[in-house]
Amino acid sequence: MTQQLILYPLFLQMAISIILMFGWSRIRFQKIFSIFGSTLSVILAIVLFNYIWQNGTQTIQAGNWEAPFGITFVADSLAATLVLLTAISGLAVSIFSAGSVLRDRLRFGYFPIFHFLLLGLNGAFLTGDIFNLYVWFEIIIISSFVLITIGGEKAQLEGAVKYFTLNILASMIFLTAIAVLYGITGSLNMADLAGQVAAVENRGLVQITAVLFLIGFGIKAGVFPLYFWLPASYHTPPFAVSAIFGGLLTKVGVYALIRVFTLIFVNEPFLNNIIMVIAILTLVSGGIGALVQNNMRKVFSYLIICHIGYMIAGIGMFTEIAIAGAIFYLIHDIIVKTNLFMLSGVVYRITGTNSMRDLGGIYAKYPKISLLLFIPLFSLVGIPPLSGFWPKINLIKAGFFGENYITVAAIIFASFVTLVIIAKMWAEVFWKDAKEMPERKYFGYYHKMTNLKRSQFIVPVAMLSIVSLYIGFGAEHIQELSARIADELVNSEGYIEAVLKTKN
Repeated sequence: MTQQLILYPLFLQMAISIILMFGWSRIRFQKIFSIFGSTLSVILAIVLFNYIWQNGTQTIQAGNWEAPFGITFVADSLAATLVLLTAISGLAVSIFSAGSVLRDRLRFGYFPIFHFLLLGLNGAFLTGDIFNLYVWFEIIIISSFVLITIGGEKAQLEGAVKYFTLNILASMIFLTAIAVLYGITGSLNMADLAGQVAAVENRGLVQITAVLFLIGFGIKAGVFPLYFWLPASYHTPPFAVSAIFGGLLTKVGVYALIRVFTLIFVNEPFLNNIIMVIAILTLVSGGIGALVQNNMRKVFSYLIICHIGYMIAGIGMFTEIAIAGAIFYLIHDIIVKTNLFMLSGVVYRITGTNSMRDLGGIYAKYPKISLLLFIPLFSLVGIPPLSGFWPKINLIKAGFFGENYITVAAIIFASFVTLVIIAKMWAEVFWKDAKEMPERKYFGYYHKMTNLKRSQFIVPVAMLSIVSLYIGFGAEHIQELSARIADELVNSEGYIEAVLKTKN
């Protein structure tokens, strides 16, 4: 029974999606059941995380075929943490969707597809098979493509074309890399591949294969120079969709990079150098891109790119403290980025726009809401002791210990740019006097809402803000978790043994 616990997050999301499809036209039922199912998902994820924390890495072999011949599902500390973060973000976005997504869009199956997306995310985090990871990626792409186009507005369709084209290209490169990897090793099990790849004599072919994985996952993660699809598409769908995209979709690419380059392709200085260069350019280019934007969602989209660089830098330095910093930042970033796109939705419902030039005066009219929104904004900056501060300390330490001074400079530059951007946003959107603006769609919409409707906007933002505060003020707990995950990743013998020696 304890082994089956690994699969319960998948079964639950699948069951929620199927039940919601039977209530296709019953919008109220879909809202309530989605929130109920997402709450159960958080409870189940907490149970799984606690079990993994107490008992270590757990595995289950699909069809009772022993590894490496069958499909393996693995829950280690990293996978369990990401399943928990997915559940928390999913619950927040589910509540936000109930209030923010238009009824006409909900009639097109928004909630069933939303939970299929969460199913794909959980599957990607829990699989121990590289081809199965590709399958879960395809489920994510299909679900996200439906969500990004739902409503059929021109801007959505334009963004969807760019999103789908680049992600399909990434999938083709990923599948090609899998084919080459299978050709040189005869295995698809990631734990088995760790030993098989290390024994391959033709290291040039191994490095080429690794570069293919780096390109495929790099497109999905939004790293330099493969990121231009992201800011062109993430600002176009409903705010709830942008929230789950910004919080989790690019992080699946980061997770795949972490898993593959700490388990399968390790001790390759050539690859580490490439990853470090990509990280530096991602930090700098994402920060500069965000500086010149005026739309709040476009700013947040470029900051997604910029801050992916922190995590990629941790992978490139490949020391325990660097990996711990990358994992800590990953935990912080999922919660904060999800919250920021919901924040932009709250601002839009109050003012009818996300253009910073046309905004102002929100603090004067809504001081309590402004103070609540202050938390995710400045958590992103990393003002001590908020959540973004602590992982940067780890990454800067790792940079100095490894004499990666250019990386340290890029991290400091990105941090400073983020501070400038968020300070400007706070001044423009919240602090300055409001301009006389023509009424536009949704102008003053928040003021006309019922208390229930308002709570569906504010409760999820408050919920994730509390989580961010816990990450910042309870940093010693997150640091302990990150250090344990980093130890498991750098010393992968425990993962390999848990998979290859499991008997069902």
